[in-house]
Amino acid sequence: MTSQRSSSHRYAALDVMRGAAILGTLGTNIWIFTNVEGLVGYIGGTGRATGGWAPVQAVLQQFAQGKFLGLLTIMFGIGLVIQQRSAQRRGLRWPGGYPWRAGLLMFDGALHFLLFTEFDVLTGYALTGLVVAFILTAGMRAQRVWMVCAVTVHLAMLALVVAAVSSAPTREPQTLSPNPYADGSFRDLVVFRADNLLLFRLEVIFILTLSIALFLFGAHLFGARILDSDRGALRRRLMMAGLVVALPLDFALGLFGGDAGLLLGRYGTAPVVALGLLAAIAHRYADGREPGVTGRALSSVGRAALSCYVLQNILCSIVCYGWGFGLAARLDGTTVVPVTVVLFGAVSATLIVVSRLWLRRFDRGPLEWLTHRGCERLTGADRKRVTAPAVSSIP
Repeated sequence: MTSQRSSSHRYAALDVMRGAAILGTLGTNIWIFTNVEGLVGYIGGTGRATGGWAPVQAVLQQFAQGKFLGLLTIMFGIGLVIQQRSAQRRGLRWPGGYPWRAGLLMFDGALHFLLFTEFDVLTGYALTGLVVAFILTAGMRAQRVWMVCAVTVHLAMLALVVAAVSSAPTREPQTLSPNPYADGSFRDLVVFRADNLLLFRLEVIFILTLSIALFLFGAHLFGARILDSDRGALRRRLMMAGLVVALPLDFALGLFGGDAGLLLGRYGTAPVVALGLLAAIAHRYADGREPGVTGRALSSVGRAALSCYVLQNILCSIVCYGWGFGLAARLDGTTVVPVTVVLFGAVSATLIVVSRLWLRRFDRGPLEWLTHRGCERLTGADRKRVTAPAVSSIP
């Protein structure tokens, strides 16, 4: 049997991946916050850059579009299988108390959605994790069948949506009036999200099968020892597929394919790019090297991933929305790109500094600690090792 690297090296790579995924999702969501009409304007095409900034905005948005969300989804799958293996090593049943953990994540996500961001992913991950936790109890053959079926269903739905979008007549962007993002109070935005619950949760429903597939991909890649030094051939194949083949196609679709191309990229090629990103990061640390300056910065965010994900959205809400500092309403086509880039840098730096300071005193982030303690209370002390992750991870 091939000797494996120490768990500290293996899990250091996972923390870097998770941190990259969290900051990468910020790179996508930051454009939603700096749009004066929020998610509605972002989807509707209002608030775009003008002049020479327009192509810069298009490239920057496409760089993050769907890729880091895919990476984060894969990391959830890896975290789930780590918890399963931890339970099995201790002779404990699986999924055991995990449904309680998923329920707490669902509760966190519901609050996060209502209070701060209508594009929350935590509720979707809670539902997906609950489904996949039971799938992981089946044999490998059954898991592969689930994976193939999930991918097939997702591609079929994507084809139908793309066909509908391609055949729909082009419409001029519509202004949101009244605009609760710029002019409303904190309560107004909460009510707005509640009133449009189904609309804002459509993506969670649409990508459920894709999320199941990516969770299972993550579990299987971890089982295939993607982090080990002797799995270079596997990593190179994934990097070839994701970064050499899928990435240029993804940019071509996003930049030149219109609305249909954006959909094909975000929900088609971007998840493949995410696999390539995972393989590239794993390859860098496969020889057991310690993270450098960048790696340590990402690791601290990754170790407190849940807390950093929520904190980044709280900070952006305060800065951009009308109930806070109202930054988005002050931007126009000539300023939205540079200001958004500066805001991304400032929020990223804040997450890195705060997470590093926190983790000097505590072994997990504040929301991770609350979730862990909640699971202990709900499942009992005799089951707490089932619900506690083997490493700092989410779910």
